[in-house]
Amino acid sequence: MVIYSWNVNGIRAVAKKGFGDWMASASPAPDVVCLQETKAHPEQVPPEVAYPEGYEAYWCPATRKGYSGVAVFSKVKPGKVHYGMGIDRFDLEGRYLRLEFPKFDLLNIYFPNGTSGDERLQFKMEYYDAFLEHCETLRKKEKKKLVICGDVNTAHKEIDLKNAKQNEKNSGFLPMEREWIDKFIEHGYVDTFREFCKEPDQYTWWTYRANARARNIGWRIDYFFVTRDLLRKVKSSFITPEVMGSDHCPIGLEIV
Repeated sequence: MVIYSWNVNGIRAVAKKGFGDWMASASPAPDVVCLQETKAHPEQVPPEVAYPEGYEAYWCPATRKGYSGVAVFSKVKPGKVHYGMGIDRFDLEGRYLRLEFPKFDLLNIYFPNGTSGDERLQFKMEYYDAFLEHCETLRKKEKKKLVICGDVNTAHKEIDLKNAKQNEKNSGFLPMEREWIDKFIEHGYVDTFREFCKEPDQYTWWTYRANARARNIGWRIDYFFVTRDLLRKVKSSFITPEVMGSDHCPIGLEIV
């Protein structure tokens, strides 16, 4: 199974920038496409985009229109789909979809951004903690193996952003945000990309300012994590920075 994850920063916008062509021509070809920050309800999107031919489509929009939201397009019909963690103040923002497949559950998550002030940073950290507790419940009580993808909105290590020192006091690279990723990994969740690539200058998001993308001044804030019991099944984990249309690029995982 080939799974892609992409923060599209508005599906209506990316639909006008070649999203359909990418879906048709991406290599390796996607079996599942997980989108974050869709910023739309499906009825606001052209039908051929909202429900791509050959895919089952699942949408979890935010209650507030034009904000947040996740969607999954899958060639394989899941056994069951879950919309949200079951915590209203988080789920109203449309940040969580979980699809049950025979060999693992796939979680598509758009984690909160903490850059707009202390209140949202606190919300982000509370979401982080609730999410880890949720994943641990799935593993321990339901014996689930998990593939987790999405925009985590934090660069983990200095290697994961261009200007680490200048961003140490900015949300997205704060010590407490990075420490949560440490804790998450310590609980048995593997950052798959770093299993295949140890090189610097590998990013998934670039600000629209100062020609940052052309200069590759970016951050790696989009991830595929798997529970350690799935790691041997992962054949590749990759970034596709050449794909345009959003301030993020798609990332991919191939798992057998």
